[in-house]
Amino acid sequence: MDSPLWRDGFTLFLSIVVQAMPFLLLGVFLSGLLAVFVDGSQLARFLPKSKVSSALAGGALGFFFPVCECGNLPVARQLVIKGIPPHVAVAFLLAAPVFNPVVIFSTWIAFRAMPELVVYRILFSFGIAVAIGLLFSLQKDLQPLLHPAVWRELERNSSPTPPPTPTSRSPLLQGGTFWIGSRPKQGSTAPQPAPAGSLLTLQTAEEVYQSALASAPPIPWRQKGTVLLQTWAREIRELGSVLILGSAMAALIQTVIPRSFLLDYGQDALVSILIMMALAAIISICSTVDAFFALSFAATFTPGSLLAFMVFGPMVDLKAIGLMLTLFKPRAIFYLVILTLQFTLVGALAINYYGG
Repeated sequence: MDSPLWRDGFTLFLSIVVQAMPFLLLGVFLSGLLAVFVDGSQLARFLPKSKVSSALAGGALGFFFPVCECGNLPVARQLVIKGIPPHVAVAFLLAAPVFNPVVIFSTWIAFRAMPELVVYRILFSFGIAVAIGLLFSLQKDLQPLLHPAVWRELERNSSPTPPPTPTSRSPLLQGGTFWIGSRPKQGSTAPQPAPAGSLLTLQTAEEVYQSALASAPPIPWRQKGTVLLQTWAREIRELGSVLILGSAMAALIQTVIPRSFLLDYGQDALVSILIMMALAAIISICSTVDAFFALSFAATFTPGSLLAFMVFGPMVDLKAIGLMLTLFKPRAIFYLVILTLQFTLVGALAINYYGG
């Protein structure tokens, strides 16, 4: 084992983590505040009526909800359930992870030596999000797009006399797995055992967290502090682990793979883009800190490929797809992924060939 090689890799790993951690903590802090204290359904009153204007407004919402792709899904799900058109939610989902002040600032810190990439990232992310949102607006029947549970909630909320909700879900996270579906006792927020023979759904704490923030009744003020602390702890645990893993992979690639290999493929206008897009989808690193990951490849990969990583990853990665499955049907997500891939590839190629 070559000790200097591993020492260099560990130094690179630490540098990425140290640079990115303050922005991760800032993003988690704001994400928790917004998830607990902001009612996204109230934004419906301010949305314009036309499809183009509403798609633009949906993309711009991210600037007021500075959360990464981990935190914007509950907001988007609630918007759809409250009657916001799905194409607005699509524009918000795709634009919010980049078009927000935290990510813009972290990207500028990482790429101060290449400010054009900061501008391209903002413009491409916003433009692609709005374009895909407009394409989704052409779908007249919403049922083929939406997850069955979301469609049922939407129908129930739009009904003149909505049926009473049979159960009440606790907004508090609970460890491990537990049973959901029974009626809680009077004055109790904890789930209670259901009568024998009733049909229950086993949910993990992750699933309960998503449903609680997306569709549960308003959280009482006396519980908001507890929910806020649990939200912060959960996001630090999950996003921090992704940051550590992504930083380790970046350091490993930079130190173990021969530099000649990276130069051969990293400088190819098309292959470099495909490599970085695949890497973005697999690593699923948070958009708050992904610019620092991309920066570690700046010496060996083309500008277009770095841009593709920072545009495609926040919109479409394994983590984001998993979250989208709670809002859209798989077919809708497939179209969303394909459209995002095509738009990003064309834009990144244009940067490599014409961006200088």
